[in-house]
Amino acid sequence: MGKVSFDFNQIPNLGAFYRDFGRQFSLELTEETNLDDLWLTVTQQLPLPVEIEFLHLNASKKRRFGALILLFEEAEEELDGKLRFNLH
Repeated sequence: MGKVSFDFNQIPNLGAFYRDFGRQFSLELTEETNLDDLWLTVTQQLPLPVEIEFLHLNASKKRRFGALILLFEEAEEELDGKLRFNLH
């Protein structure tokens, strides 16, 4: 199982997350990407199995990126163990 980490000390907003996500998975995601697009990408295009971890999420960042966190938690359930999602 591959492991991909996202350091939220380096990710100030969703646009930056989409760019980093696209870079790490060799996908073309842009500033125009939205959570619906990301859902389709995560559930249909990622090389599975994979572990995704979010690093350095304090309480403020958890609130700011709450929808993104929820998306990955739901994808973890949807993909029945082929995707593991962790917060650190």
